[in-house]
Amino acid sequence: MKILYAIQGTGNGHLARATEIVPYLQELGETDLLVSGIQGDIRLPFEVKFKLYGFSFIFGRKGGVDIWQTILKFRPFRLLRDILNLPVRDYDVVLCDFEPVAAWACKLRKVKCIGVSHQNAVLHPKAPKPAKSELFGRLILKHYAPTATNYGFHFKALDALNFTPVIRSSIRQAVPAQKGHITVYLPAFSDRQIEKLLINFNQIRWEVFSKNTREEYIRGSIHFSPVSMKNFNRSFVNCSGILCSAGFETPAEALFMGKKLCVVPMKNQYEQACNAAFLAELGIPVIKDISDFQEKLQMWLSDQEVVQIAYPDQTREIIQAVVNRYQN
Repeated sequence: MKILYAIQGTGNGHLARATEIVPYLQELGETDLLVSGIQGDIRLPFEVKFKLYGFSFIFGRKGGVDIWQTILKFRPFRLLRDILNLPVRDYDVVLCDFEPVAAWACKLRKVKCIGVSHQNAVLHPKAPKPAKSELFGRLILKHYAPTATNYGFHFKALDALNFTPVIRSSIRQAVPAQKGHITVYLPAFSDRQIEKLLINFNQIRWEVFSKNTREEYIRGSIHFSPVSMKNFNRSFVNCSGILCSAGFETPAEALFMGKKLCVVPMKNQYEQACNAAFLAELGIPVIKDISDFQEKLQMWLSDQEVVQIAYPDQTREIIQAVVNRYQN
């Protein structure tokens, strides 16, 4: 059996989840990987057959998606060329983690494409949504990478097709510790902005993983490092708390490990607004407005409450069931 697994490379969460899923796919058949997008910092420990430009939403430096830069970096003719040239008919199964090239290539050629992503679950009627509905954001989630059948992952299982998160084996097997620092991952903020937000909390050791630096450096009690899965995992496992954007993988693994968690959803990013709504229902502090950042961060640092969820290890069974059901 030949499998194509197409992965969104705009952020690191999709790539991190792939490190867990790919070995299970390789057990089932010959697996080729496709990664599109220009915002990821993680290099997969597998051969990537198709590395494509794709269509990325560009992170800004003031807390959200930079719409103007996203438009400037969009390459429609390159995207169309890649869609038309991708040989999706060569595969028995095409799985798509919110990746547009493979999704649209399958749609145009009437090849069945199976969506296996967090974004599928975000649109589920049972998934919490923000009070302010965003039609444009919903349209992007629905049409950016259209698939024939959708399976999803969310902070809670929503039905028979929407499961609890994929927790990486490296996190499941780790022994958590409390070494006093706070791990920070806010990719839509500049280093300068993060420094301004955290500098008044100099009693805390902050370990910031930044998309904007290639070398480590220190500002007061703030240690900036480039993004590295190995170093981030080490910091994450040993931290006393996680301050991050309202993505999916990092908050889910923080919940699994019982790490104190606070999220800052990106502006102009409907998926993160939905994630923040779900996390708020679970009792996780959410900082939506930077004007409230100092006050809410102080409250979070003073609060000892921690939410922990024992997510079951069912990734292999899910992937096996999906592939075996939909192989051509």
